[in-house]
Formats: sequence, C-alpha cells, structure tokens
Amino acid sequence: MRWLSVFSLGLAADAVVASNWFSKAAYNKWHETELERWLSDNDIPYPTPADRKDLENLIQKNWDSYAVAPYKNWDSDKLTSYLQSKGVETKESAKSNKDALVSQVANTWYETEDKAQTAWTDVHEWILDTWTESSLKAFADKHGIPVPQPRTRDTLLQKARANYETIAKKAGETASYPGDWLYDSWSESDLKEWLDTHGFPAPQITERNKLIALVRRNSRLAYLRLQEQKASASASANAAYATLTDKVIDAWSESQLKEFCDKNGINVPQGSKVNEVRAIVRKHRADILRDNVSASASSAFGAATSKAGNQYAKATNDASLAAQDAFNSAVNTWSESRLKSYLDARGVPVPQGSRTDQLRALVRRNAHKAAHPYGAWTWDDLSYENLRQYLANSGNAAAKKVGESSSATRDDLVDAAQSAYSSASSAGGGSYASATSYLLHATEAAKKSTFDTWSESELKAYLDSYGVPVPQGSTVNELRAEARKQSTYFKYGTTNPASTAFAKIGENVKDAYQWVVDQLGAGSEAAKKKAGDVKEEL
Repeated sequence: MRWLSVFSLGLAADAVVASNWFSKAAYNKWHETELERWLSDNDIPYPTPADRKDLENLIQKNWDSYAVAPYKNWDSDKLTSYLQSKGVETKESAKSNKDALVSQVANTWYETEDKAQTAWTDVHEWILDTWTESSLKAFADKHGIPVPQPRTRDTLLQKARANYETIAKKAGETASYPGDWLYDSWSESDLKEWLDTHGFPAPQITERNKLIALVRRNSRLAYLRLQEQKASASASANAAYATLTDKVIDAWSESQLKEFCDKNGINVPQGSKVNEVRAIVRKHRADILRDNVSASASSAFGAATSKAGNQYAKATNDASLAAQDAFNSAVNTWSESRLKSYLDARGVPVPQGSRTDQLRALVRRNAHKAAHPYGAWTWDDLSYENLRQYLANSGNAAAKKVGESSSATRDDLVDAAQSAYSSASSAGGGSYASATSYLLHATEAAKKSTFDTWSESELKAYLDSYGVPVPQGSTVNELRAEARKQSTYFKYGTTNPASTAFAKIGENVKDAYQWVVDQLGAGSEAAKKKAGDVKEEL
C-alpha cells in the first residue's frame, strides 16, 4: 500500500513537471495560423480542418526535435560535422551509433532547453539579427520606420525590433511566429542568398513561400551560430587586450603609440601629446575589456583591426565573396550549352545571339536564384540505377523498353527519361504526379552517392558537358570530386551544402586575432627592452 502511495506521488510529480513544461511552451499562445505555419515550415503533415487542440498536440509531439533540439533530426554525418566544428573528436565506431552522437551534441549545444523555450516566446528579439544591413534598411524604408543618421546597422536593428509588433498589427498579421509579411522587402534572390550565406542548401524550388519557410525555419540556428561567433570574438578581444598592461603602454615611444592607434583604427586628435595618446589607448582598452559588444558583429572587434584589413568586420562578407569568387571561377570554364542550361533551369530568358561572355555575366547575376524543380538538367547526375528505376516506373512503354535494354548507354537512358517526363508533364494529372513523386524520391536517395558508381569515361563525359578540362593522369576520385563540385555549383549557385560560411568566418577572424596579439606582443617586447635599458642605466 505504501509502495502504491509512493508510486502515485511520483506520477503526480511527473504530471506537475510535464504540466509546467507544457504550460510554458511558446506555441500555447500562438494563433491557429501560426500553429499551422510552424507545422508546414517543418514539413509535418496535419489534418485540415483541425481544431486548435489537435494542432497543439501535434506540435507538442514534435516540438523538442524541431525547436528545442533540432540536431535530433540530423543524420550521423551532420552530427559528426558539428562535433568536429566544436573540436570534439569522434571515433569511426561512434559514427555508426547515432544515439551516442546525439548525446555528445546535446552536451555541446548552443543553448539549454529552458533558454530555447524562452527564445520562442520572444521571436522579435533575435529573428532580425542575421539580416544584412541592406535588408534592415529595406525593411525600415518599406514600413516607414524613421531611423536617425548615421543609419548604422545597430540603429537599424534596434528600430526594426522596436517597431516589429506594431508593423504586424498594422498589417493585420501575427507576430509570434511571423508570416511571409516579415520578408515582404526581400526578393527571391535575397532569400536564397541568406540561405547560401548561412550554409543552408536551398532545394530546387521556385515558390517564394517555400524559400521564406526555409529562412524562417533556420533563423534560430543561424542566430545561435552568429552568437557563438560573437562570443568567441569578444573572448579573444578580451584576452588580447588584457595583455596590454599599463607597463606596456608606458614602454611605447610616441611613434609606437601612434602606429598602434593607426593600425587599430583608434582616432588620435591632431597635436595630441604622448601622455594624451597613452590615455586614449588606455580608454580604448577599457572599452574593449568592459565587453561593450554591440549587436553588430563587426563593432566588437572591427575598430581594432581596421588598418589590417578589418578582417573581423568583413568576415561574413569575406566568406560570401570567397564563395562568389569560387563560383565565378567555375562558371568561367563552363561551356555555352551548360551556361544556357543553368539559366534555363532558373527561368532566365537568354537573348538571341548572346555571346559566351554575356551568358557568363547573366549566370553570375543569377548566382542566388533558385532553380525550377525539374527540367532537362534533372537527370544530369542520376546514376544508372536511378535512371533505370525511373524508366521502369514511368508508365511509358517506350521509356521502359530503353531502361530494360542492356546495351543502352547513359545518354540513351537520360534521353528516354527526359522524353518520358515530358510526356507525363503534358498529360498532367496522375501521370505527372507519379513522375514527379518518383523523381523527388530518386533525387533524395541519390544525393549522398552521386557519382560513386560512375565509370571514369562517364565522369569525363560529364565534366566535358561543362567544358571542364580533365588534367592528364587524374584519378577516378579526383574526377568524382570535380564532378560533385561542378554539380553543386550548377544546382545551388554559390552555396556549398557540405559546409557553412561560418567555418570560413572562423578562419578569417583567427588571422585578425593573431594580428592584434602580435601587435600586443610587440608592445610587451618593447616593455621588456625598456625595463632592461633602465636596469643597465642603474
């Protein structure tokens, strides 16, 4: 009897905990349209019509895996990649144990469960943080938000946050889990560029609302990554400036002090005396060590490295430029037919008689434009197996016959697949739905193993379609790597689904930190030398 009482008390306690957790869940206060929007954004099917209780119950079942701990939905490769970015080593044996990887990621995740829950109750406090300065300006201008001059990113962000709910109410929209209204000032290219910059691959879609859903769904993770970068910057700046002691400052000569100020973007009024310059340096050090990090990532450290290329302030931009340059380099090797295919895939009209350089310019201009779901290019990188399976399931007798032929070349299979799809598209209805459904499945299944089963001659032919020369003596693995690279650029433009811009940012800012440390180190050496000189004089 006593055991039953204890058991009952335990259940009651668990119920209270569950009740407390559920009662504080952000979505409990969301409008029904917001509940449906969240489910739709995360590709979670829900019945229509559905009452509020059904929607909340469905979100409750999925909330933890999508909003609080999204890594629970990641595959082993993505989990391993995250851990490696955190400096956590993973053994080969551990990679096959997804539960173990999830547990490791949980221990190093950006935020606690409580913090995640709180964040989703105040979306306006962070969802704008990953926007570029130009996006914030466009938002302010579109909604008539007065922003005092100079219109810095910090000021724009502050004003946008302050007017966020007012704008939503004025438009008759909800603000807790914002609708498409929030991105009214963004073009489709802006949306894709955001995804590209933050390392979220945009699938081949043209619907604007789906691009917005992708941005909205990934905004929290992008924000957390950005915060981590800013925290790292702040810590590194603090560590560097903590070594800038009064003795070091006092040991510098007037020319060394002015050189330091010049290299660190510290304004020194004309005619300042040595002691005044020292006071300015000390004030700058105090500003940094008080951790006066503004909402702008560049403000934390930008001034300190302006003369050295201001690498931290430009880090995000540099990563984007690096990706753009790599894309441009690839495009410069593409054949005219491949350039036209790229533009055709994105619905970009090609003027009659366009020269190759004009086509390249058009391709570069549309680097962030999302491609159409399907077209002649869809079969470019599907394996023999995927092509044959598609033909077998196409419902097209002629295509099926080609797929069953043992003598059919890959080009034969591609031509048959294009023809079968074209027929299904013209017929519409069930035939078209069946064709697109299978193709989507085949494309997803082929993603990770693309080119793995291709022969050397097939890889060379594929690269030849791009106009990419194959160096003499290239190995099959090198050919596969080059084929994957060209395929990625063709499908996604400047983005690289295998890595994020944040890794590149980390490399850039690391150089900036080292530069400052070197400057401070030089000051320490000067201090030691000065102390040595004084000792000798004594």
